[in-house]
Amino acid sequence: MNQKNCPELLAPAGNFEKLKFAFAYGADAVYCAGKKYGLRAKADNFDEETLKQAAQYTHQLGKKIFVTLNMIPHDEDFEGLAEYIRFLQDIKIDEVLVADPGVFTLVRETAPEMKISVSTQANNVNCRSVKFWHDLGASRIVLARELSNNEIKKICHDRPEDMEIETFVHGAMCISYSGRCLLSHYLTGRDSNRGDCAQPCRWQYRLEESKRAGEYFPIEEDRTGTFIMNSKDLCLARKIPELLRFGVDCFKIEGRMKSAFYVATVTSIYRKIIDASIQDPAFDVPDAWIDELTKVSHRHYTTGFYEHRPTADAENFGSSSYTRNYEFLGVVMQDYSGSGFMQVEQRGKLQAGDTIEIIQPGSHLEDALFHECKVEHLYDASGVEIQSTPHAKMNYQIKVDCPVKAMSILRKRMAQ
Repeated sequence: MNQKNCPELLAPAGNFEKLKFAFAYGADAVYCAGKKYGLRAKADNFDEETLKQAAQYTHQLGKKIFVTLNMIPHDEDFEGLAEYIRFLQDIKIDEVLVADPGVFTLVRETAPEMKISVSTQANNVNCRSVKFWHDLGASRIVLARELSNNEIKKICHDRPEDMEIETFVHGAMCISYSGRCLLSHYLTGRDSNRGDCAQPCRWQYRLEESKRAGEYFPIEEDRTGTFIMNSKDLCLARKIPELLRFGVDCFKIEGRMKSAFYVATVTSIYRKIIDASIQDPAFDVPDAWIDELTKVSHRHYTTGFYEHRPTADAENFGSSSYTRNYEFLGVVMQDYSGSGFMQVEQRGKLQAGDTIEIIQPGSHLEDALFHECKVEHLYDASGVEIQSTPHAKMNYQIKVDCPVKAMSILRKRMAQ
């Protein structure tokens, strides 16, 4: 690890609200996109005014904000890009993420002082490519997800002294080379490399022999077929202590399309793991912390290529569905002292008598992961007792038996 830098936790920010939750729950930096040039065209993303406000908010916290310019562009996609780069420079974006050499060159020409991270889309898997991008002026390399622990260790050891290494540690993966996939474009006309993936790798497929039309051969023993390209989600939570010893500078969480609940929960756990691992290089991540990561919407987890070649259990052959065990109920609107009423904005239906869990902002290792309590009574914003909270984003009030911070999240286990 570059000695001048502390390891950074980089969280996804699909919109301004998620950005705020990422920072409240322990992120050092966020990555986001404008309305063009990134790889999540279906995310809310930021218009220019909101992005300016987000940059100001971020810097007031002493944090960093990165903007993605990592699409693989055709010539027409460069229209307006130079002006956009100048705008990003004017609002003091800390760094841009770039995958294409043409975009990289345009950033260097337009904003020579702008820091550039080379995206995982550039498929960096060896020391020579790291040196290549360094010599062109890149500040950071986001390693491809198809690397083993030993390969990451070697790249960290052999990289130029001032080159930062970033690696994904959590989130969805593609059946492609670090996201470079043509399947969506081929089947649907939606180009994943220009931000519009239809996720056909998650679809169900069956094998048919050309001279036996209508006779389907299951690839697995399942009469409905199989999801042969449906990867499990990456989870390297238990590998953070080792990655720190290798010298990785930044740990990246995938998920700009995920909810604020996801961003808060996952960010808070990785914050705790990083902090504990800095204190104790041999830190053993508790099972309870891993269990927290299963409470957000996810596919079953895998370590991917980390321990060399993935085994068959790295894929979900039976279903492309997410596992959802918990429901996001609401956000606490202001600090609650433990007396009076706690003000909540609804995100899911809560009923009187429900048992809930409350997770709170803060990265202290001694903080409890959550507080459990039963909600005996519910009140609307005017204090009238109600039996449930059926209306989206309605304001309501409850009493709980402990102090609760603003931006805390209420959740409950879903009926199985």
